[in-house]
Amino acid sequence: MKFKHEVKHFNELSTEEFHDLIALRIQIFVIEQDCPYQEVDGKDKVAFHLFFKNENNEMIATTRILPHGISYEEVAIGRVVVHENYRGTGLGHQLMADSMSFVEKEFGKVPVRLSAQKHLENYYGNHGFQSTGKEYLEDGIPHIEMLYSLNKAL
Repeated sequence: MKFKHEVKHFNELSTEEFHDLIALRIQIFVIEQDCPYQEVDGKDKVAFHLFFKNENNEMIATTRILPHGISYEEVAIGRVVVHENYRGTGLGHQLMADSMSFVEKEFGKVPVRLSAQKHLENYYGNHGFQSTGKEYLEDGIPHIEMLYSLNKAL
């Protein structure tokens, strides 16, 4: 399956697009994972949002890309979600590859940091991220901090 993404800064998103990406994130992170937390954290306002829609114009996957100095010293990718109906299609890998391509285009060849759910460590590892060794519980879910480093040496 081949999907086409869009990337927009918060200021470029339509009200409907912002609603739909927040609804998808809440559907996955809050409802599916049974994890009540404050989804709207203010960082969306300074973020780029990469997203995919299906043929019915429904939001099916998204990531949030933050400039350096917001969540981490480095550029950050977070809020990575794929609608359950599209898992196993390769969309998740395309989502990360397209997100990394956008980071390089927008910010240059820079390190990128993310906070991954521990069970997804290999998934992110397949995209060049390596564990920093920092593991922690976030909202009751084991997480690991990961870094995409230009020299691959942490």
